[in-house]
Amino acid sequence: MTEWIYFIHAPREDFAATMTDEEQRVWGAHAQLLQRRLDEGSLILAGPTLGPVNTGICVFEAPDEDAARRYMAEDPTIASGIGRGELRPFRAAFLRPAT
Repeated sequence: MTEWIYFIHAPREDFAATMTDEEQRVWGAHAQLLQRRLDEGSLILAGPTLGPVNTGICVFEAPDEDAARRYMAEDPTIASGIGRGELRPFRAAFLRPAT
């Protein structure tokens, strides 16, 4: 498996503080999907950047770029068109040991 990272670019600054009800519903579905992927073992880590620019980050494993693009496209935040996805290959080079 290869590691990949995708970024979720929010549609505006301070997005986390200004989400509409529909955007909150989509982000709830996004959180459920991430939990399912974590439980299944494909998700390595995910979370938002904080502050006025809320970019989501998702690091995961997929066998190839086509599978990675499908993985990203299935995210409700991207599938809905609310967020814009950006995919890149990724390699974790420095990891803190598990405690």
